[in-house]
Amino acid sequence: MADPSFDVVSKVDRQEVDNAVNQAAKELSTRFDFRGTGASVAWSGDNAVVVEAETEERVKAAVDVFKEKLVKRGVSMKAFDAGEPAVSGKTYKVSGSIVEGIDQDKAKQISKYIRDEGPKGVQAQIQGDQLRVSGKKKDHLQDVITLLKEKDFGIALQFMNYR
Repeated sequence: MADPSFDVVSKVDRQEVDNAVNQAAKELSTRFDFRGTGASVAWSGDNAVVVEAETEERVKAAVDVFKEKLVKRGVSMKAFDAGEPAVSGKTYKVSGSIVEGIDQDKAKQISKYIRDEGPKGVQAQIQGDQLRVSGKKKDHLQDVITLLKEKDFGIALQFMNYR
């Protein structure tokens, strides 16, 4: 029988993000303090979200509304990378991206952390944009999950395929 293992991934439920975009857009169109400010939230490409408004304060407030909707939908704030407000003609724009996958540098950092801080006999292998952690005992794997939850790597981590 193979050693117990689990995968460390950084994925976002696309439907929940889409729901958050739609809810934020609806709220921006109906809220009194956003009337006449041209505030909007919309998809811009595969993993990009654009927030627009006529003033810098209103665009920042619109980003806060969108973040609030993401949190209510169960999407981690680490998965949304918002830029700074930039002037585009007469409007201000904030371009943000939905971050998915673990890049090679983060994967190496997480793997090194597991080697240094984790229990003996636990290995971490980089497999594309995820990490496979395996070990002899399930208790050691539970300890690794606890270790990873306690440390902030700057990305949202989920633990899948625990077997």
